[in-house]
Amino acid sequence: MFDMVRKIYLAAAVAVAPFAAGAAGLGPLTDADTLDQAIAAQAPVVLDIRAGAAYETGHIPGALPAPYGLFRGPADNPGALVSEDALTEVLRGLGVDTDSSVVVVHQGSNQTDFGAAARVYWTLKSSGVSDLAILNGGMNAWEKAGKPVEKGAAPAVEPSAITVSFADKWLATRDDIKDIVEGRDSAELIDARPEAFWKGETKHGAAAKPGTLPQSRYFTHDRWFGEDEPALIKPELIRDLASRNGFETGDRLVSFCNTGHWAATNWFALSEVAGIDGVRLYPESMVGWSNSGYEMANVPGLFQNLLNKITGKY
Repeated sequence: MFDMVRKIYLAAAVAVAPFAAGAAGLGPLTDADTLDQAIAAQAPVVLDIRAGAAYETGHIPGALPAPYGLFRGPADNPGALVSEDALTEVLRGLGVDTDSSVVVVHQGSNQTDFGAAARVYWTLKSSGVSDLAILNGGMNAWEKAGKPVEKGAAPAVEPSAITVSFADKWLATRDDIKDIVEGRDSAELIDARPEAFWKGETKHGAAAKPGTLPQSRYFTHDRWFGEDEPALIKPELIRDLASRNGFETGDRLVSFCNTGHWAATNWFALSEVAGIDGVRLYPESMVGWSNSGYEMANVPGLFQNLLNKITGKY
C-alpha cells in the first residue's frame, strides 16, 4: 500500500513537466519525436485507443489495440465506471502493470477526440498506473512527423498480474456531488460542455432532461487548444488560463460534462498539466445525474425566475 501511494505521489510530482525526458518522464504530454526515441530506448506500452479498423490500417510500431469502449460504461450511461474486475481483465490482457510506462494514442482529429485519450489516462491513473503520457496530436501528429507506421494485427503480449483497485483521489461520485449541491461539502463544479448544454438549450441523447448541476459554471473543454493547431493541447496556454480563471487558488475543482468525456480534458489540463492538486472528475456526469432524478439547474430559467421576482410576477 505504501509503495502504491509513493508511486502516485511521484506521478503528481512529474506532472508539471510535460516534455521531460527519462524513464518516468514521458508524461503527461509527449510528442512524436520524444515517443519515437522512448520506443527505442525503454519500450513503453503504447495503447492505441482508436476503433479496430483504424488500428489495422496503420498504427505506431508495437502499439496495442485498446479501443476506447473498453474504458467506458454502457450505452445508456457511457460515463459510468467500468468495474474493477473488468479493468483488471483488460489491463492484464494488454500487459499493463502498475509500474508500466504507458502512452495513450488517439487519432488527433480535433479537441473532442482528445477527450477519449484523457478519459483513458484518468482511468489508468485511477487504476494504479502512475507513469502515463498522452501523445499530443495523436496518430495524426505521428504521421505528420514522418514516423514509421505498421499495419495488420496486434503483436503478442505477455499478460500482466495487475489487480485493479480503483482510487478515489481523482473521482467524484454521485453522492459527492449531492453533498456539494446540498451544502455538506464545498467544491467548484466546472461544466466542460459548450454553453448551450450549460444553459439547458440542448442535451445529450441519453440524458433524461437538459440542464446543468446547480451552482456550476462552464469552462469549455476546447479552450486549452491552440487556434493555429486545434488538435494540439497547449501547456503554456493551460497554465495561463488556469491562473487567469482562478483555478489555481480557488476552491476544490470537480469537472463534469455529459458523460465524462469532455470533462476528462478539463481534468487532465488542470490536474496533470497545470499541476493543481485535488482536481476530480465526475465520470457519469449529467447523463447519470439527470437519469437519477436529482435536481437540475436550467440557467435561463434561473434568470427568468429572478426577473419574475424583481418585476413582481410572483
